Amino acid sequence: MAQPDPVISCRNVWKLYGPRPEQYLANLDQSRGFDDIRADGYVSAVRDVSLEIERGEMLVVMGLSGSGKSTLVRCLSRLIEITSGDITVEGQDLGSLSEKELIDLRRSKMGMVFQNFGLLPHRTVLENVAFPLEMRGQDRHERRDRALEVIELVGLNGREDYFPRELSGGQQQRVGIARSLAIEPDIWFLDEPFSALDPLIRREMQDEFLRLQAMLGKTIVFITHDFDEALRLADRIAIMKDGAVEQCDTPDRIVLNPATPYVAKFIEDIEAARVVHAGAICEPMEAGTPTGDPVSSKATIHSLARRLVSDDRPIIPVADASGALVGGLNRAAALNILLGSDE
Repeated sequence: MAQPDPVISCRNVWKLYGPRPEQYLANLDQSRGFDDIRADGYVSAVRDVSLEIERGEMLVVMGLSGSGKSTLVRCLSRLIEITSGDITVEGQDLGSLSEKELIDLRRSKMGMVFQNFGLLPHRTVLENVAFPLEMRGQDRHERRDRALEVIELVGLNGREDYFPRELSGGQQQRVGIARSLAIEPDIWFLDEPFSALDPLIRREMQDEFLRLQAMLGKTIVFITHDFDEALRLADRIAIMKDGAVEQCDTPDRIVLNPATPYVAKFIEDIEAARVVHAGAICEPMEAGTPTGDPVSSKATIHSLARRLVSDDRPIIPVADASGALVGGLNRAAALNILLGSDE
């Protein structure tokens, strides 16, 4: 059976800043690194990035300040023009679209939430949420009904007539999320949307965000510099450094098999047992292997600690949410993740 085409695909994408970026890139020795390019008077904000994002996937892009993550997301929505490469959105070549076609695509398909909430201070919550529908030319009653629907979705019903100054930071962020959801986007770009919030509110917003994603199943590109936040939210994580993607993989595989020394350094303080799930390291079970009570494929090794210590079976069966066996968990390997290897 053929695999569905990715919703977003980018191939060998570069974004260079400098006097003649296209000419420079055409003659660039690809072995030259970020510092070499900078010595030539150019900044490689995005450097030869290739990614595919599947429908309903949440890709978290992370890296230190200046790593290129925000620039990459702006390239994916063509808020910034790329220097070289190709980006397609649902099969459409983003670079070939006219300005009108690009605006129509953003209005119909894309929602965007950024760190600064960008709320209109002279408009109420209802008016802020309905604003993109107003820009679309939608009927007043239709946009009011839709705005009320998403205001309830993000838990702000009863505050429709408040102004932004009358809301907490977390509530303002919810307005920003509701506004981006009002157009019913298929693709959602979020650039550090929770970073300005207090830790408790941030945790609450992550919970709310996970609830919304479970209900709506959007295709999401989410930027953060917080690895704990990435681990909570991501289907896959792309770690960037100096404009390039060092590794793009599931949280389990990044923690178990960092692809570069930089990624290894990036995750060195992460407790692997709290990240790795049983389903990520289970293997096919051989015929005749004793089964018994299975563990959940979604359970982390940390959550299975007591079971691993007390269960003396060398292979513990692993089941998915429906109860179907998906493989066997090697107890010794799981204990090595939990307690550390003897080596």
